[in-house]
Order: sequence, then structure tokens, then C-alpha cells
Amino acid sequence: MKILFIHQNFPGQFLHLAPALVKDGHEVHALVLKKEVPAEWMGVRMHAYHPSKGTATGVHPWALDFETKLIRGESVFRKCLELKAQGFTPDAVVAHPGWGESLFVKDVWPQTKLGLYCELNYTEKGNDVGFDPEFLSTDPGDACRLRVKNINNVMHFDMADAAISPTNFQADTYPWPFRGKIKVMHDGIDTKVIAPNNLATFALRSGRVLGRDDEVITFANRNLEPYRGYHVFMRALPKLLQERPNAQVVIVGGDGVSYGKAPPGKTNWKQVFIDEVKPLIDDKDWARVHFVGHLPHNQFVSLLQVSTVHVYLTYPFVASWSLLEAMSVGCAIVGSDTEPVQEFIEHDKHGLLMPFFDQEALIHQTVRLLEDADLRQRLGQEARKKIQFYYDMHSICLPKLIKWVDFLSHVRS
Repeated sequence: MKILFIHQNFPGQFLHLAPALVKDGHEVHALVLKKEVPAEWMGVRMHAYHPSKGTATGVHPWALDFETKLIRGESVFRKCLELKAQGFTPDAVVAHPGWGESLFVKDVWPQTKLGLYCELNYTEKGNDVGFDPEFLSTDPGDACRLRVKNINNVMHFDMADAAISPTNFQADTYPWPFRGKIKVMHDGIDTKVIAPNNLATFALRSGRVLGRDDEVITFANRNLEPYRGYHVFMRALPKLLQERPNAQVVIVGGDGVSYGKAPPGKTNWKQVFIDEVKPLIDDKDWARVHFVGHLPHNQFVSLLQVSTVHVYLTYPFVASWSLLEAMSVGCAIVGSDTEPVQEFIEHDKHGLLMPFFDQEALIHQTVRLLEDADLRQRLGQEARKKIQFYYDMHSICLPKLIKWVDFLSHVRS
């Protein structure tokens, strides 16, 4: 088959699927938002597109997001016309629709099958909206804005021939009847690489090297912000550090905003909660808290491999890959009892769960794990077994995804 992937930051979620399809003998192309790309990556033929304009000034704020998607959609449309003029017609297009790029693909190739990677449909209430009372919106028009934000998804529904979502929680955010087109298929975890390693070490910037014999509490976000419970974790730190005088706390994540709003003023959420809790922590204890920023993936895996207890919190929102990677490594995990986490962790079987906002429960469950090596081992082993059985990339997830692409090309319109 001829297959075209569309993703503004390709490979993105198609990191393993696209090369696997190349190995199976398919002609695979990718369209990516860049001015220039190499001719080929992992056997995938690369094509760049770049918007010819930016958003206009004075656009209604509710329409600004959709205008951005229209601009990208038109740019991809023009690039696809070029590819068609060069004789390229794909049998199937697999796209992440979140940025509007695939809005007009069917206008170029009406007979080509379109499969969507459905990451999230925004909810006007419930799930993450209104979940955290500390950061409630003061604008009643936000529900209207979110409904407009979903126009991009609605427009894709009529065109899509099939769709996938990585989790049930994400798939269930989409309305019927489109939900009926979505198959739940996770991208997968390479459980042979992301695995326990008793010889692993992690070097701190101070020069200290942590290993499996150290007491290490880990917490990781792409960016440190309330959506991922950073404020809850930080507020638990003063007492946690007091109760565990030998613990080293390693916090992974950047200063930006991945989800939700930025804090008021020129600061960032990371600094907001450092400023809140640091006066409650003496200097000797604060020296045991290590902010390491973003890490290369191999270093992040090494950190998980030396972690004694890993804490993962999230609003009812998309679960992070880091949760599954921590499970694959065999970490003893304390997680929030929110729906995305409950899809992977059953309390007292694969980890310990606690109410998202309950700092005392977070401290209690973390200390409980730190004090009970047998419990840590049991939960970590069961967590790894679950990832191996249901989410192993090579034996489970990739074969399903490859079959889905083959199925996509034969869907009847």
C-alpha cells in the first residue's frame, strides 16, 4: 500500500508504527510542519509543509484556535495537491487531527481512506473542566469556547473512515455515533528496553550518583503544572521530607505550560509552588529536592530504574506515557484515583491510589511504600506484568496497529 502520515511534529505518536509499515513492504510517506525535512527517515519518505500566513489581528478569541487549524489545513491541502500532481495517491492517510491538518485531505483524494488518531475531545463540563476548585474559570463563556474548539473534531467525524484512541478514557470523550468508529489501541511500550535494572544509576547535577540502594522519590511531568498535580505534590513535600530524612526527591519537568492556563504575572507554575512551600522547609531538607528539568529519554528511564517510589497525579485528562513507562520498569507507584490512572492501576494490585487533592493520603501512601520493601516489590512486579501482557509494543500493540492500517485501506465508504 501507499500510506501517508500527517502529523505536525512527525513522527509523534507514529514513531514506531510508520517504520514498522516500511519494514512490512509498504510505501510510507509523512507530512510534517517544517520548512525543510530530510528526504527520508527510517525508510519513510518525508515532505514538509509550512503555513503561508499567520493568524489575523482582531479575530474573535473563541475563533482564534479554529483559524489556526484552518490555516494549517489549507497548507496541507495545497501540499497534497502538489503530491497528487506528481502522481502520488495514497491508499490510506493516517492523521492526528488535533491541529486541523487533515481537514481537507478528502478534497484532494476523495477515494483515499482516512484514519484518525483521536487523542481527546474537549468537554464543556466534567473531566478536567471544573475538576480543580482552586483554578476554576471565572468566565462563563469558556464552555462556549470549548464547544467551538471541538468544531475541528466535528468536521473530521464526517470524513473519517476509522479511528483509534490509545485509552478507553480518551475514546469515551468522543460522542456517539463517532465513538463507534474508534478502536482502543495503545501505541505500546518497549518492555525489553524499559525494564528493571538493579545496576542503574542516575547522576544529579551536584555530582552525587543515585542507585538502587538510595531512597529516591520521583515525580515527572512534561511541564510542572496543576493539571498533573504538581501543586499537590509540592504541598506534601514539607512533611514528606520531615518524615523521610534520607529521601532524595527528584522532580522532572519544564517551566512551560502543556495544559490549562499559565499563572498570572511573569512567573511559572514551577516557581509559584516553590515559593509557596520553600519557607516551610529548612535548607538541609531543601538540598534533597532536585529539579532536573527535561531529560533525554534514556536518562529518564535510568531515573525510573533507581526510583524507590514514583508519584503520578493527573486531572481526568490524557494519561502520560511516563505512567506506563514507570509501570514497565517495575516502579512502586502512588497515583491519583482519577479515571485515566484507574484504567492502568488497580489499587493495591499494580500500585497505591489516593484522592487527587488529599496531601495527607499522598504522604501516607508514599511513606507506606518506602517502609515496606515486600509491598514495593509485589506492586512493581504486577505493574510490569500488566504492561507486558496488554501494552508490549512488539508483541501486542504494533501488530494490532499494523492490522488496523490494513483494515483501514479496505473499509467500505
